[in-house]
Amino acid sequence: MNALVQADHICVRLGGQEVLHDVSLAIAPGEIVTILGPNGSGKSTLLRALLGLVPVSHGRVRRSSGLRLGYMPQKLQIDRSMPMTAARFLSLPKRHSPEATSAMLARVGVAEVANRPLTGLSGGQMQRVLLARALLTQPQLLILDEPTQGLDQPGEAGFYHLIDDLRRETGAAVLMVSHDLHVVMSASDRVICLNGHICCEGTPRVVSSAPEYRALFGLGTKGALALYQHDHDHDHTHDHGHDHHHSHHDHHHGHGHA
Repeated sequence: MNALVQADHICVRLGGQEVLHDVSLAIAPGEIVTILGPNGSGKSTLLRALLGLVPVSHGRVRRSSGLRLGYMPQKLQIDRSMPMTAARFLSLPKRHSPEATSAMLARVGVAEVANRPLTGLSGGQMQRVLLARALLTQPQLLILDEPTQGLDQPGEAGFYHLIDDLRRETGAAVLMVSHDLHVVMSASDRVICLNGHICCEGTPRVVSSAPEYRALFGLGTKGALALYQHDHDHDHTHDHGHDHHHSHHDHHHGHGHA
């Protein structure tokens, strides 16, 4: 098994309802995979199943022996009555040296927040602190749950550039979840469209040469953002049937317009 993590025909039931049905995927070393899907499509549940945090009712999840995982959760509930600095947060639950935490905060571009309380950080700073914490485990696989939620497009592009640079530096694979059905990280090797089951998968298409997309994404993004132009012959609002799978057709439907 060369995959870092692999799901074989998994089903997950939560509260008596089947949230994921017959999902199979494998993440190879060094690749960037983006999972797209609307709210309620099972994206976070899939990540949690791959991490071993929720049981599967059918199929199995295999992780390579000794796999080092870095996990960046979607949201963090911070107790505002308990002041904690960003540097202290990076040493939970596993202690790291002040030198290591400072170096990692600097690497993700927020060296200045080390001694600031978490409660005072901006959304973009907090995302980078969460990323720094995930990176301190020196992961072979970095799992990011909607890491750019709440960021504007230049902020999103900047974050994607950072992830791409880190992937090149460390060789870590990246599995990222997004609820934006069309705009993805251009460095993604594969995009998987999920809605309880895998609807389709394919590759993103960089369209930065088209003036309307340059205007939409912002000119300073340098190709960090791309469109996933999938063939929407399935309906994400009523798509509960599990008996159909769609191939990916890379042709333009104009889904990228805001």
